[in-house]
Amino acid sequence: MTVSLIISTYNWPRALYLCLDSVMQQTVMPSEILIADDGSGMSTRDVVKHFENISPVPVHHIWHEDRGFRVAAIRNKAIAASRGEYIIHVDGDLILQRNFIQDHMIFAREGCYVSGSRGVITEMLAQKVLSGEITSLSAMTKGVRNSNNAMRIPIMAVLYRMFGPTRSPRSCNLAIWRKDLIRVNGYDESFEGWGYEDTELVLRLNNSGVEQRCMKFRGIVFHIYHKEASRDNKSKNEQRYKDSIREHRTRCEKGLDRHLTPKISYETGGGQPSSSVADPVVPSPPRATFRTINPDGVFLEKYSIWVYCSYVTV
Repeated sequence: MTVSLIISTYNWPRALYLCLDSVMQQTVMPSEILIADDGSGMSTRDVVKHFENISPVPVHHIWHEDRGFRVAAIRNKAIAASRGEYIIHVDGDLILQRNFIQDHMIFAREGCYVSGSRGVITEMLAQKVLSGEITSLSAMTKGVRNSNNAMRIPIMAVLYRMFGPTRSPRSCNLAIWRKDLIRVNGYDESFEGWGYEDTELVLRLNNSGVEQRCMKFRGIVFHIYHKEASRDNKSKNEQRYKDSIREHRTRCEKGLDRHLTPKISYETGGGQPSSSVADPVVPSPPRATFRTINPDGVFLEKYSIWVYCSYVTV
């Protein structure tokens, strides 16, 4: 199975640097890394250039002009440029635990998409992480909220998948087969501004018969605190989402096929996508390795029932 990792970003080069640095430390690397850049400036290009030079797998910078919050469009362009059979979506404000890619590959199943969760780090801890004062994270780190989302306990992942509740998927930790994305025509680019583009995509996947597999206690990511994006378009996007529910949509009109060359029918498949790779620019900053601690050894499996009862409801 070939895996493409798509990282969406916008004008936060330091966070992107930490995200990519955590990718470099994965136990299993993706086949390629694509930076879905929603119009960032030169500093972000510098970071991408640095990792193009040191990464053991190809790194592609997919960029379009900054014309507001258009994450649905830039993700579609990155999907079109990808070559992997399986596509993992994360945001550029995440730090990935070292088994993240491996865990997603273990959880992958034909006819399913995988949705994971995230641990959230507080503003104070985020400042220390961004400055380099703290260079490792685990569920036990002071300032990690939702710590149950930051525990990697493989046996608990199996129990949660079998008995735990379903969760609302987020594109910050989401994996989908490329052929399924083509079938539903990817993200709906009618969604501009914050909100609902990922929820609506998952709705169409569900309507198309693609089933959700919830991943918890594996596929760990840490979300770096930041101020919320503008919610100006929230009501419009929410209405678009409700329209998709009412009409039981399985495919969007303004989607992925706008960027595929030749255009690929969701019924027939086939074809090779085109790639728009940003030009590399100037030298990158020095590397400061960021580590995530695997907390497997902290919790013994004999305590699994206690852990499950304590955290499954959060």
